[in-house]
Amino acid sequence: MKEILYKLFDYHYLSRDEAREVLFSIVRGDVPDTQVAALITSFLMRSISVDEVLGFRDALLDMRVGADLSDYRPLDIVGTGGDGKNTFNISTAACFVVAGAGYNVVKHGNYGATSVSGASNVIELQGVKFSTDSDRLRKSLDACRIAYLHAPLFSPALKAVAPVRKSLGVRTFFNVLGPLVNPVQPEFQMLGVYDLAMSRLYGYIYQEEKKKFCIVHSMDGYDEISLTSRFKVITNRGEHLYIPEEFGYRRIAQEELYGGNTPEEASQIFRNVLHLRATDAQMNAVLINAAFGIRTIEQEKPVGECLEMAKDSLYGKKALKTLEKFIELNS
Repeated sequence: MKEILYKLFDYHYLSRDEAREVLFSIVRGDVPDTQVAALITSFLMRSISVDEVLGFRDALLDMRVGADLSDYRPLDIVGTGGDGKNTFNISTAACFVVAGAGYNVVKHGNYGATSVSGASNVIELQGVKFSTDSDRLRKSLDACRIAYLHAPLFSPALKAVAPVRKSLGVRTFFNVLGPLVNPVQPEFQMLGVYDLAMSRLYGYIYQEEKKKFCIVHSMDGYDEISLTSRFKVITNRGEHLYIPEEFGYRRIAQEELYGGNTPEEASQIFRNVLHLRATDAQMNAVLINAAFGIRTIEQEKPVGECLEMAKDSLYGKKALKTLEKFIELNS
């Protein structure tokens, strides 16, 4: 491990195999927390390479708990995190809107590491019990079109480094890996990234895997469509720059998306959105992300049509009914 660290400190890159073996060593408990912290910090000093990402990803997938749900042809909507904006859980709410619109969603998430509340915090505060039971996950998909995979249960490596990530409290390469290690490896992936360099990295990886994808980035630094500025969308078909006004939305101020100081506050905002008690700004942010989630699957549909489907799901309370059924089945 010392040799690996010296290599990184000298700004050299790891091969795919080296990265894979490093992560195996961490999970085996062969690497002290101080060295894990040093490893993580080294990747904050420079960009991570495609081979390094793929090596770390290979290790996580090799060690994952299996969950074969590919026959559902699901979508995942996730952000890398690490944008420092502390928004409420927009992508998690968008997943329920997409499921309410009639599409299968397998959401992969974790507790907050660089934010107050991650997807798992919000889902758990609804009374949900996390599970790796494939029959239970299938039952959830059959009944309400959504299943939730708590990352540490499926990826022991993420659990092994959770204390170090939490104590550092900054963006790490594990934020980069999260969207790539959904155990189901869903056919459709909508991903929010905190900068454009990351979008190129993911775009290359998704194209290699022949995945149908949609990568979004708000130009003022959000890892989701925030409606606070112009936003870029990159898909299998190319890239496009949008402005909120194209969809009839005013630009949202950053404080209107604030996620609160505790997981409980973030959870309340999540519930408010699906119960139609949230602000227009909060609901519009969820709707636009859900619309592009739907379009990730329905690539022939115009964005405007996908947005109308999202509105019908939310305002028609289909998303709320999805949440209620999901809680009933998974509590």
